[in-house]
Amino acid sequence: MSDAAKLSVGVIGLGSMGMGMARSLARAGLTLKAYDVNPKAVAAISDVGKGVSGHREAAHDCDILVCAVVNAKQTRDILLGAEGAVHSMKKDGVVISCATMAPDEARAIGALVQETGRFYLDAPISGGPAKAASGQMTIMASGTQDAFTRARPALEAMAAKIYELGSEIGIGASFKMINQLLAGVHIAAACEAMSFAAKLGLDLRKVFEVITASAGNSWMFENRVPHILDGDYSPKSAVSIFTKDLGIISDMGRSEKFPLSLSAAALQMFLMTAAAGMERDDDASVARLLANIAGVKLPEPK
Repeated sequence: MSDAAKLSVGVIGLGSMGMGMARSLARAGLTLKAYDVNPKAVAAISDVGKGVSGHREAAHDCDILVCAVVNAKQTRDILLGAEGAVHSMKKDGVVISCATMAPDEARAIGALVQETGRFYLDAPISGGPAKAASGQMTIMASGTQDAFTRARPALEAMAAKIYELGSEIGIGASFKMINQLLAGVHIAAACEAMSFAAKLGLDLRKVFEVITASAGNSWMFENRVPHILDGDYSPKSAVSIFTKDLGIISDMGRSEKFPLSLSAAALQMFLMTAAAGMERDDDASVARLLANIAGVKLPEPK
C-alpha cells in the first residue's frame, strides 16, 4: 500500500473545480469522501469515492480536508459553524482552503482552525475545470511547513505547480487576488474587443485566429472567445465570480489607498452584465452586454 493510500481525504464542494480535484485525489490513491449541496454531484463522485450527505461526515476522521467552496462565508460556516467540519477531522489533520477570499478573511479563518489544533493552508487555485480534472492546476499557498508537509500528497495529486509563498496565512489569498485582477481585466478586454470587431463587421472567427497568433493575445482571450464564437454562455465560470472577486480587489485598493482604475472599470462591466440578467451565465457574457448596447449581432448558438 502506498503512503497516499493510507491517507483519507475529505472534499467539500464538487463544483466545476471541486469535482475534478476530487477525482484527481482518488486517482492518486487517496481514500476519498466528498460532499456537495447538489445531490447529483454527490452521486457523480460515487464511482471513485464515497459520496456523503453532509460536510461534517465528509471531514470525519480524515487526514486532509479540501474545502473548495465559493467564498469566505461558506468556508467559515462549513469549517467552523455549529456543525463545523473541522471538529470532525483528525486532531492533527490539515485543512486546504481553496476559496478565493480577501487576505484578512483567510487570516481570520486560519487562526480559528489552528486554535482547534488542526493545520491550515491558505491555498487558492487557478487553471480552470480541465486542469482540475487532470490534476494540473496551479496552487498558490501559504502556511506553516508542518501544514505543507501534511498536505503534500493532496497538493501533488491536484496540481502541476505548487507555489509555497510563505508561512503567513493570507499571502496565498493576496497572490490569488492579483491573478483575479488580471483575469477580470483580460476577460472584459477580450469581450470589448470582440464586440467592437462585430461592430466593424469583421469575421469574428478570423479575428480570433489572427489575435491568438499576435501580440494582443492573452490566456483569457484564447479561452473565453470560443464561447462567444459558439454562442455558448453556459457557465464555465460565471459573471458572479468576477463581481465578487473584483469587488474584493476594489475594497483592498481602497484600504491600501491604491488606485485600481482598470479593475474598477472591469468590475462595472461585470456588474452591468449581472444587472442585465446574466449573473449566472458565463463571464464571456460581457460581450453580449456590449453587443446589446451597440446594437450588433454576435454568433447564435449552434
